[in-house]
Amino acid sequence: MDILDLFKKGGPAMWPLLALSILSLSVIFERLWFWLRILSQEKEIVNRVLDAARVDWMSAADIARLATKQPIGRFLHAPLSLPKSDLESFRLALEATAEDELAGMRRGEKLLETVIALAPLLGLLGTVLGLIQSLRSIRIGDLGTESTAGVTTGIGESLISTATGLIVAIVTLAFYRLFQGIVVNQVKIFRRAGNDMELLYLQSPPDYTKMRSENIIPPVTIIGDSIPDKLNSPRKRGKSKFSETPEPSSESDLSEPKDS
Repeated sequence: MDILDLFKKGGPAMWPLLALSILSLSVIFERLWFWLRILSQEKEIVNRVLDAARVDWMSAADIARLATKQPIGRFLHAPLSLPKSDLESFRLALEATAEDELAGMRRGEKLLETVIALAPLLGLLGTVLGLIQSLRSIRIGDLGTESTAGVTTGIGESLISTATGLIVAIVTLAFYRLFQGIVVNQVKIFRRAGNDMELLYLQSPPDYTKMRSENIIPPVTIIGDSIPDKLNSPRKRGKSKFSETPEPSSESDLSEPKDS
């Protein structure tokens, strides 16, 4: 009941502050759940993919493919999923995927920034409106008498909205800074993992011929089985037109037209 009384005494500015607090809490809980799921498995995924890449790129690609539910898994799987690549394509795939994943990690930051900016202003607005309403009832002749006691009470109640706005902004700002720090740490992890992948690529580039041959239905095999037969068959027919032309085998064949 005390909370409800304070909410009523805070004035009309308490309603938008309530909406901002609900919005802020929803984003905070969603981001906390997001980061708890990521941070608990990230290092293990990076270590497993890098260890496998030192031995066999095909195994590293399989491990990264199974971890594509995580941002770091999608980041490491992007260059390994290319049918064929050089070092430049390998690096571009890593950079493009890192930008997309980091942008997704920053989701909700704009909403938190909005709450941080608006909550104190709405609190001050509620206080100003409360002061205006309280000061209207003050008369110069009543100063120092008991009739002004209600005015001071009204001024104290009008400050409730300011305090509420500051509380909402402070809590939101604390989690906003926490999430920003985690994102900065993620940038370092992505950069370190990408550099390690590029070094392994330089030391032992993937054998794409072997990787394609180990696939169950590789597209290159299908093309190789179908197209050469179609390409070779016209050549054989073209060759037979000229090579299978009957040639005179003896002198009698040459002389037959003369006898006729």
